[in-house]
Amino acid sequence: MARFVLPSKTLTFSRNTLLGLISPAPVNCSVCYFQNTARRSIRFKHFLASEVNFRKKYCPLYSSLSRVKQVSRRLLCSVATEDSPKQVEESKMETPREIFLKDYKMPDYYFDTVDLKFTLGEEKTIVSSKIAVYPRIEGSTPPLVLDGQDLSLVSIHLNGKALKEEDYHLDARHLTIQSPPSGKYDLEIVTDICPQKNTSLEGLYKSSGNFCTQCEAEGFRKITFFQDRPDIMAKYTVRIEADKSLYPVLLSNGNLAEQGDLEDGRHYAVWEDPFKKPSYLFALVAGQLQSRDDTFVTRSGRKVSLRIWTPADDVPKTAHAMYSLKAAMKWDEDVFGLEYDLDLFNVVAVPDFNMGAMENKSLNIFNSKLVLASPETATDADYAAILGVIGHEYFHNWTGNRVTCRDWFQLSLKEGLTVFRDQEFSSDMGSCTVKRIADVSKLRNYQFPQDAGPMAHPVRPHSYIKMDNFYTVTVYEKGAEVVRMYKTLLGSQGFRKGMDLYFKRHDGQAVTCEDFFAAMRDANDADFANFLLWYSQAGTPVVIVNTSYNPEAHTFSLKFSQDIPPTPGQSVKEPTFIPVAVGLLDSMGKDIPLSTVYHNGTMQSVSSNDQSVCTTVLRVTKKEEEFVFTDIFERPVPSLLRGYSAPIRLESDLTDSDLFFLLANDSDEFNRWEAGQVLARKLMLNLVDDLQRNKPLVLNSNFVQGFKRILCDSSLDKEFVAKAITLPGEGEIMDMMGVADPDAVHTVRTFIRKQLASELRSEFLSTVENNRSSEEYVFNHSNLARRALKNVALAYLGCLEEKEFTDLVLHEYKTATNMTEQFAALAAIAQNPGKTRDDVLDDFYGKWQHDFLVNFCL
Repeated sequence: MARFVLPSKTLTFSRNTLLGLISPAPVNCSVCYFQNTARRSIRFKHFLASEVNFRKKYCPLYSSLSRVKQVSRRLLCSVATEDSPKQVEESKMETPREIFLKDYKMPDYYFDTVDLKFTLGEEKTIVSSKIAVYPRIEGSTPPLVLDGQDLSLVSIHLNGKALKEEDYHLDARHLTIQSPPSGKYDLEIVTDICPQKNTSLEGLYKSSGNFCTQCEAEGFRKITFFQDRPDIMAKYTVRIEADKSLYPVLLSNGNLAEQGDLEDGRHYAVWEDPFKKPSYLFALVAGQLQSRDDTFVTRSGRKVSLRIWTPADDVPKTAHAMYSLKAAMKWDEDVFGLEYDLDLFNVVAVPDFNMGAMENKSLNIFNSKLVLASPETATDADYAAILGVIGHEYFHNWTGNRVTCRDWFQLSLKEGLTVFRDQEFSSDMGSCTVKRIADVSKLRNYQFPQDAGPMAHPVRPHSYIKMDNFYTVTVYEKGAEVVRMYKTLLGSQGFRKGMDLYFKRHDGQAVTCEDFFAAMRDANDADFANFLLWYSQAGTPVVIVNTSYNPEAHTFSLKFSQDIPPTPGQSVKEPTFIPVAVGLLDSMGKDIPLSTVYHNGTMQSVSSNDQSVCTTVLRVTKKEEEFVFTDIFERPVPSLLRGYSAPIRLESDLTDSDLFFLLANDSDEFNRWEAGQVLARKLMLNLVDDLQRNKPLVLNSNFVQGFKRILCDSSLDKEFVAKAITLPGEGEIMDMMGVADPDAVHTVRTFIRKQLASELRSEFLSTVENNRSSEEYVFNHSNLARRALKNVALAYLGCLEEKEFTDLVLHEYKTATNMTEQFAALAAIAQNPGKTRDDVLDDFYGKWQHDFLVNFCL
């Protein structure tokens, strides 16, 4: 499933978006907001990050969305269609029951092949299926229970013989064949459905003149009677018939085997998928679409046809999506050795596809927002979102399609793993550090509150009532962090060995999280102790680190204690396996070479190929334990949890001086950013306390100087600098308070921003001037980074409310040649009430009010 994209008219901007760069907290902005603000001054409405989480999973971020995968599936509602013969009223359906992981049972029957025929019509659609069935246990004849919802049954044939009503049982949810024959047999079922009335948008539905499907997780049962569960994998052949004038394009999974004309102006297409897949990956699209065509030559020399289908007017905006697809295909070959397996890969993008994006085998379906882009209507965040989400859905071809989930409790097996893969892809296409910062920020802002709230659940939940509720930031984002920990522990080569064994063992199978764990363990002969607890325990571990230095023994000690707070249904937690990447800095700010550490009564080598290392991964597996580094000849400053090596809350005895030292010197750029954020949060909390005590607000001069050093360090990546000089959002600060005080936090954050802008105005002005460009818009890392830094600097200057800078920001708005820079200038202007703001907002609204791609952002 897609990476959480909510294609609605209103989205919530996080501080990672352009407007968020200048807003004191996430701000609710819609088209109406811009229209109304142009007429009158209004105040921004602030709210906690946890509230954002409940409104929509999370907002556009660096590469998962402006990225963000999510139509929150729980927004979908099942709406019954009209009753028909043999159809039981929905009102009589049984009360939903809780499903438990422990109750999983293997199916009594498997399906070998599935032949489907769709006769698409304007009043109804006839679906004919022919299924080759065989029992799991030879000779057994238990009833065959098929899922079905909102279907009108026309006929059933078993081995060519029509069944009578007494031969089967039909209710609102199931069709049961009471006494099937022993051995293999063919089951033929014909049903009527009405896609035009399918308002649940699951199964086959019609919208804006197109037929479209959405089958994950349990939508296929709204198309025909079937064992609609992911461990039923079969080979599909699909024939589609439709009016050629209304539906000239007929698409389904696999390779196009045959097409032609029929009588009465109709035509047909036959699609064959040679690979087994579960029913949730079935897809069908029929409509009036045009395509951008390209080719990709795999590493084995096969030529793959690539087509991106959209309404005709949108085809020019698909160039970046095609680039993203080809980049993803090449990256998967280079990094994981995974080659595309069919002759054709189709992508369909329509504006009213409500699931964001879907990885159907060889026929990915997207909301247009995640495919279409032009410099005039899309920001850098939009381009990054398209790159990441196109990659995510393509990567599912192996992690989700070729190897799928045994049951829906294993959802993170495909989604957590594929999120990790798309994160790595986006990192390699841009800045690894900035991407890591964005992913960790998303985790902290949206997953941590879920872990701390009433909806806390493990990466692999133990039960569910409604499957749609499984699509959460815990399953996706925390699940990705669990996969990342394997790589942290095993290294890149060891992780690749584990992936290779995983595919070798399980290609074409439906498997579990334990199977992935076993592949990683066995491929590397590794001991992961209690690592599997990450899948079964909810909550965010809190790790406390205390340090001590022994100058006589030349040793440096790190004492760890871990605790996982109680969560609903889990009051007692066991210590889990936490990889903590650590480095030590000497007084000159250089990494100290590390070779040995004393742990569990033994001296252990941490060297690599007999060479000392600058970073080592400590395996914290107990509630309390100590690691002692030897041959340390001065008291070091520890760099803890480098690269954010585990999804935990870390508390340490580092002083402010230590943090400023790390901010200036740490070779791990993530921890350099983290030190600055910790200092900023502490500063903001202290100033909130001063404000509440009616003390004057004074900005720490050390903080200003540390901020200035980062801003003026030309050796740093510009996108990293843009991240590093962005203050924590108000939601983060309020989340750390016993009793939140939104007004005080807002006042303090505004004060800090204005003080920084005032004291560093010349540096900010130089940053804006040095990062202008009159060249044509190009989406690549160097240009993206330049624009990001310029826009953050502009936002700081814009908050000063001085004519010089108001004129500067207005000039940037009027001369901008792309949406990234124009919207950044708009956001900077929008900070300060007045006629200039009203005029600019009115201008922007008037220009873009009818463009759905821009409206989607607002």
